[in-house]
Amino acid sequence: MILEDYLTTLFSQAFEKLSLEPKLAKVQMSARPELGQFQCNGAMPLAKQLKKSPIQIANDIINQVKDNLIFKDVTGVMPGFINITLNDNFLADWMNQMLANSRLGCPKTETPQKVMMDFGGPNVAKPLHIGHIRSPLIGDCLQRVYRFYGDEVLSDVHLGDWGTQMGMLIEEIRKMYPDLPYFDENFTGTYPIEPPVTVDELSEIYPRSSVRCKENENEMEKARLATAELQKGRRGYRALWQHFVNVSIAELKKDYADLDIYFDLWKGESDVQALIDDMVKNCLDNGVAKESQGAIIIPVAEDDKTPPLILVKSDGAVMYGTTDLATILERVQDYQAQKIIYVVDKRQSLHFKQVFTAAKKAGIAPNTELIHIGFGTLNGKDGKPFKTRSGGVMRLSTLIDEAKTRASLREQEGLSRNEKEDIINKVALATVKFADLSNVYTSDYIFDLDKFSQYEGKTGPYLLYSAVRIKSILRKLNYSVSGTLQYKISKATNDAERNLQLTLTQLPLALQRTYDKCEPHHLCEYAYQVAVQFNKFYSESPIATEENETTQKSRIALCQLTLKQLILVLELLGIEIPERM
Repeated sequence: MILEDYLTTLFSQAFEKLSLEPKLAKVQMSARPELGQFQCNGAMPLAKQLKKSPIQIANDIINQVKDNLIFKDVTGVMPGFINITLNDNFLADWMNQMLANSRLGCPKTETPQKVMMDFGGPNVAKPLHIGHIRSPLIGDCLQRVYRFYGDEVLSDVHLGDWGTQMGMLIEEIRKMYPDLPYFDENFTGTYPIEPPVTVDELSEIYPRSSVRCKENENEMEKARLATAELQKGRRGYRALWQHFVNVSIAELKKDYADLDIYFDLWKGESDVQALIDDMVKNCLDNGVAKESQGAIIIPVAEDDKTPPLILVKSDGAVMYGTTDLATILERVQDYQAQKIIYVVDKRQSLHFKQVFTAAKKAGIAPNTELIHIGFGTLNGKDGKPFKTRSGGVMRLSTLIDEAKTRASLREQEGLSRNEKEDIINKVALATVKFADLSNVYTSDYIFDLDKFSQYEGKTGPYLLYSAVRIKSILRKLNYSVSGTLQYKISKATNDAERNLQLTLTQLPLALQRTYDKCEPHHLCEYAYQVAVQFNKFYSESPIATEENETTQKSRIALCQLTLKQLILVLELLGIEIPERM
């Protein structure tokens, strides 16, 4: 039920009757709405081939379709554009088909796949800050969209729990508490159940140890050795490391829950440790990997422009490229993943190029599609990576609190304290999520919480307010969006009503673009256009006071369809609509 596809099929048939190439018959939304609702530009590229003027070819095409009753007007415009305006009755019928359809006319994939979504990617012992927000927001939206389309999706947070930072933490805690049993290689008893540090202490210890290692090469070497011992299975280090992981996961789950984001799997780099030795051996045996200066590498480019992927360092420790490669192996073997999507900062593009190339070269993922969604950075008003007023990096929990302080209520009467808190939470999340997802994901953008919190313009609160307005209209007329649909949509009675109907036809296309390109901004732009067109319709088209019963019922049904669409789109963006605001 993508309207452009339906119209394209009609024009393709006309092209075939004229022995023209049907692939040129594509119909799209008009760039000049004052000339027509849709346009077909297929006559233009045919002029040279047919040695005829584009307008002649356009008129020949028009003669094939002009008598179709779905069109109000089909005209040719110099030099050869075809402008299309639909019949109002056809447009209303299309609305009613969407309203009656459980998926609002949105298609499902014809070939469902097993898809792994790798997003979040937090490091153990590091609290989430504002720089971590893009991956979970984009990833969560994509997992919702893929599930809606019928794919079997597994999302994995993929913890950073196995790198040098673990060795740094171990050495720092050794300095703080040297008598703990974790550091005694001869200890054979049971290690304490309670962790020696809290998550807040870990968040202080890690930066301190990181600075120490950067300033002192001897300290860094100790951290590297501790990491290697951990990866080799040293008992005390493993027990201490497990404390790091447990307290970190507990805190991370709270932070992600505050964003209404959940993962199917809470695995980390460490989970594939058992696969690495055999994987490296197979790569060596097959000639895919080779030794180089004491390390084991996989060359990934014949021209040497792309650095090799280091599997094992000269000291025997593995790199995170190694664990990423082993993770692909696990996902293909254990989960039969047909597509793996990584939502990770675009500054990691080279890394994923290396890993993906190595995976194909080694035969680890021969038939699995590997995709990197490389997003841009979130910056402050100065254009630099976002900082707090004191110059530090803002904690994610602090960001959400800041958004809540700006989430004002439009109506206060009759609301309990819990209801007010619920509304404020939903407005705050809508503010943050829409602000991020509305950008093309590859772009860097300025994070301006004051601007994003406004109830006017392209913001989350504006969308919520528009949806709540529709809920209020229906509630006052004793109708609901989820109840039985009693009325049908009639042909438009004014331009605002017609433009809203036309905009609502675009939902399946916006979703298809999001799904095909992994780009949430298409949904955001669509939701915003729906809200804008609805508010124009509302201001120009009386509903409660409309005297013509048929017109009133039609407008009620149009409100129901608009609200259904907004609920669906915002849900896919991870945004919930309150009953009141």
